[in-house]
Amino acid sequence: MTRDSASPTPGTGAPLSESVLAEAAVVFAMVLSIHATVWDRYSWCAVALAVQAFYVQYKWDRLLQQGSAVFQFRMSANSGLLPASMVMPLLGLVMKERCQAAGNPHFERFGIVVAATGMAVALFSSVLALGITRPVPTNTCVISGLAGGGIIYIMKHSLSVGEVIEVLEVLLIFVYLNMILLYLLPRCFTPGEAVLVLGGISFVLNQLIKRSLTVVEGQGDPVDFFLLVVVVGMVLMGIFFSILFVFMDSGTWASSIFFHLMTCVLGLGVVLPWLHRLIRRNPLLWLLQFLFQTDTRIYLLAYWSLLATLACLVVLYQNAKRSSSESKKHQAPTITRKYFHFIVVATYIPGIIFDRPLLYVAATVCLAVFIFLEYVRYFRIKPLGHTLRSLLSLFLDERDSGPLILTHIYLLLGMSLPIWLVPRPCTQKGSLGGARALVPYAGVLAVGVGDTVASIFGSTMGEIRWPGTKKTLEGTMTSVFAQIISVALILIFDSEVDLNYSYAWVLGSISTVSLLEAYTTQIDNLLLPVYLLILLMA
Repeated sequence: MTRDSASPTPGTGAPLSESVLAEAAVVFAMVLSIHATVWDRYSWCAVALAVQAFYVQYKWDRLLQQGSAVFQFRMSANSGLLPASMVMPLLGLVMKERCQAAGNPHFERFGIVVAATGMAVALFSSVLALGITRPVPTNTCVISGLAGGGIIYIMKHSLSVGEVIEVLEVLLIFVYLNMILLYLLPRCFTPGEAVLVLGGISFVLNQLIKRSLTVVEGQGDPVDFFLLVVVVGMVLMGIFFSILFVFMDSGTWASSIFFHLMTCVLGLGVVLPWLHRLIRRNPLLWLLQFLFQTDTRIYLLAYWSLLATLACLVVLYQNAKRSSSESKKHQAPTITRKYFHFIVVATYIPGIIFDRPLLYVAATVCLAVFIFLEYVRYFRIKPLGHTLRSLLSLFLDERDSGPLILTHIYLLLGMSLPIWLVPRPCTQKGSLGGARALVPYAGVLAVGVGDTVASIFGSTMGEIRWPGTKKTLEGTMTSVFAQIISVALILIFDSEVDLNYSYAWVLGSISTVSLLEAYTTQIDNLLLPVYLLILLMA
């Protein structure tokens, strides 16, 4: 049997870095924790997937080092295939478990489909890496073949014909989105981030198509449809303008006017009618009625508007400081960038406590605005395109190495995903007791508090570094301590949260995710809250 390489390690010609091994160990600890909680054939599939992703990850790393990958990926990080590949399968498993406990068979099956889809997307990324690796890595191919064969066999005997077709549809959409978006947006993603982001978009697009074809009046929450239509509409709008501006100069006034006109046409002629078909009412009237339904919502909207104004003033103030300084390449320090983390924490906590549906919709609207403004900046649309380029360049870091600036969008997603992903029909009977009551706060804890405190204290007072990383032990410990304090405050101010003596699981979940933050080179704003959500929901 031919060895993968001359190296004794499973995939590279050089010894494995301590940080990559530590990241893999943390992910395996999470996978085994979920497996011990769920303990069924699907959890065994997740373990098998983690083993094969661990081996294939180093194939991707070697391809990135040699410049042999099919597309241009972000180079300031490893491939990240293992942590990204496990998100959707683990999320589907815990979703299935919670919905089964709540007696909701429809969403129980939905959780199985989510898990199967995540495994299919991860297996495809593995096959892609192994197929373009030279020489062919025989040992890794055998391991991936055994794991993939076992997963496919179990899913074949678990999914109905319709569910199999649904998984294949998502996989097909994922393949096409990879070919389109990774070509249009070089160096914006690592392979793992592409699996996570593009896999999620593919699943959302397939769900929207499925619900549009089988829409029944009175079924489905308009809030859910609103999120699906907004996400898909903004992605399709970006693809449309990217193709269009290949043949046009986007920086002229004529192109800018055309951009704004086509945005109105797509919004009023496609997105709104699509949403109208799903919710069976005027979308604009529904949105206005929803936003101003109660006095509490009016107060929250006014408070959030004040915070948004404060964030804009921070951006303008920092750019004024840069203009007055001698160096035009002045970059905002870490503490300054973390101001926005404090602002989003102040935004989300009142929304979670007082009105989660409003927070759900407001975060969706905010996501649409962020993406639209990024289109304006990226295409240099007049009159704001060049201004946004100048203002946002101050807050760039090494993760924004591609043509898009995505860190602020990832921050919004990280805070919002725990609100969006919780299956509400499975939580209406009080099934989110104990540690699960903290699930909506996963983004606040992992990103708003944990990541912020770790960055500030680690960069200012940290001395003992974790092996193979720039992160410090002091930053991680203060991060865990700050999240524990936050949980205590949540218990005081949110009467619906009752941990029911599950303090050990909460502490273990927070500590494990904080270790992942110390070792991962992926987008932590996106990865950490989802993993904390999974652990708390389990």
